[in-house]
Amino acid sequence: MNHQDNRPIRLGVVGAGRGRSYMNVSEAVGFELVAICDTWEEKLERVGRELNVTTYNDYDRFLQHDTDAVVLCNFFHQHAPFAEKAFSAGKHVMSECAACHTLAEGVSLARAVEHSGKIYMFAENYPYSAYNQEMRRRYQAGEIGNFKYGEGEYVHPDPAEVKLARSCGWDHWRNWIPSTYYCTHSIAPVMYITDTRPVKVNGFVVPYDTDDPTQTRHAKRSDTCAIIICRMDNEAVMKSLHGALRGHGNYVRIHGNKGLMENCRHGDKGRLRIWREPWEKEADQPTEEVYKPGFAVAADLAAKTGHGGGDFFTSYHFAQAIRTGEQPYLDVYRGIDMSVVGILAWQSALNDSAPIKVPDRKSVV
Repeated sequence: MNHQDNRPIRLGVVGAGRGRSYMNVSEAVGFELVAICDTWEEKLERVGRELNVTTYNDYDRFLQHDTDAVVLCNFFHQHAPFAEKAFSAGKHVMSECAACHTLAEGVSLARAVEHSGKIYMFAENYPYSAYNQEMRRRYQAGEIGNFKYGEGEYVHPDPAEVKLARSCGWDHWRNWIPSTYYCTHSIAPVMYITDTRPVKVNGFVVPYDTDDPTQTRHAKRSDTCAIIICRMDNEAVMKSLHGALRGHGNYVRIHGNKGLMENCRHGDKGRLRIWREPWEKEADQPTEEVYKPGFAVAADLAAKTGHGGGDFFTSYHFAQAIRTGEQPYLDVYRGIDMSVVGILAWQSALNDSAPIKVPDRKSVV
């Protein structure tokens, strides 16, 4: 059911920390922020006072507030059960990554979306950087042919004091999830650009480093990084790398059978590089293009938001979906696909990196 009139969509946000980015863009895309929920009462009170909205430290009471939609920016393993509760309360849902923490949660979440008739948006923001949107546009136009091999990287080292401030306590989700699980930032852009999904995964990990002070001075005792190899449904291969290696950055590379697209590794990493072999390109085509693409819509607003504009576009597409009544591109099925790769890759890593098939999320729902 779509949001028929032009009144703002009444929005509640769970998570006064990460959720602040979505609160900041809510009005610009047609939401009216009316409620915030968090168990960190000191921060909740401060943010609620700054934004002049109602606050809750209890999720069930929060769901009783008069809202049309909720954004879930709570802990990694809470997203699916919190989303299901929201659907039962008649709300549309946008969920931070991951969509689900187990395969069973994924099945249950998809059923909940289907039975509710409500919108589900997976808030994976990295596909919506300007260069990834431009790569999707040019790939879908057939400029580099059919997808054969791709790479996605999300390398994010931090000093120990930053890690401790962000994820203090043994029970914080960042300190106990397996290293392969946080994979959507590296996998999602490749899937988004090429419209493919993984059908088989192999998981590898680089072990915990006792000589790295950013690891030894932190509560987390986990692997340094994870590498996931995926066979895609068009028989292409994708490599995903994410973790705390040195050399912070995000990188996407797409090889087609007629050319290559990638964001630049050096200098301004927001630049896009297109390559075609000189012996097979069209006469009027350059062999190489390097340029910095902009956003096709709402460039000024997107440039002011987090994650390279991604936080704006996830909110933008969520609002558009609610108004039209049509599920967004990053719907529950793609959210599940992007999330279960990490779960299955961990099973693979524990079994000497043996391949594991990815269930077809629609056939098991």
